Amino acid sequence: MKYLLICAGLLLIVFHSWGQERLADRIAPPSGYVRETCSDNSFTTYLRNLPLLPKGSKVLLYNGKEKANQAAAFAVVDMEIGNRDLQQCADAVIRLRAEYLWKHKRYADIKFNFTSGFTAEYKKWAEGNRIKVNGNQVQWYASGKGVDYSYKTFRNYLDMVFMYAGTASLSRELPAVLYTSLQPGDVFIKGGSPGHAVIVMDVAIHPNTGKKVFLLAQSYMPAQQIHILVNPTSRNLSPWYELTETDAGKLCTPEWIFEKKDLKRFK
Repeated sequence: MKYLLICAGLLLIVFHSWGQERLADRIAPPSGYVRETCSDNSFTTYLRNLPLLPKGSKVLLYNGKEKANQAAAFAVVDMEIGNRDLQQCADAVIRLRAEYLWKHKRYADIKFNFTSGFTAEYKKWAEGNRIKVNGNQVQWYASGKGVDYSYKTFRNYLDMVFMYAGTASLSRELPAVLYTSLQPGDVFIKGGSPGHAVIVMDVAIHPNTGKKVFLLAQSYMPAQQIHILVNPTSRNLSPWYELTETDAGKLCTPEWIFEKKDLKRFK
């Protein structure tokens, strides 16, 4: 009986993965637009292939309650967020970038700054070191744990980063780029308290006109599932946003208004 239950569970997992939609499967570009080509190991490909929860799924908070403003979400990314109020807006951006790098074993590239300026390097964490925080004093110490690059250890590292990083640190860490040069993986971010961050998930282009559109995703406060945003200013285009021809002006998202100059990029 135990063997049969295990087999049944495995089959459910397989069937779930077969039937699960990816971002690129569910969200087609507007008529006349096509997705820009990218390499198989690119951040763009990773973002496009993120699994989504079934249509109609509510955005849930870390405690299992529903997000108050469900109207902001077009779709919900199928990714656990833990049961603590940690993975908020900037943390969700960090999470997606770190997950991509970890998947491709680019361990040395996984490092993020705390608000204090301390650099938390995943390789040091995976090699058994841990971080001690005492006010503004942050330092590494040897934990006695062996080398461990498992996903569980990786997630523990991320929770530590989420505790001490935020929009203020991430906005200082990322270099600014021109709005008109926008590409998947870029981040609209306003550092501070309060501050906010959303990430560009995809870009499509019209072959004849050269015009581009893009998708955005966010988490928010309190910590909540990552969700693809609707476009509050254009129901016909939503969830896509039109990339305008000027770097001046504002970008209106459901729960924050950014300046176009707030666009930044991972190095």
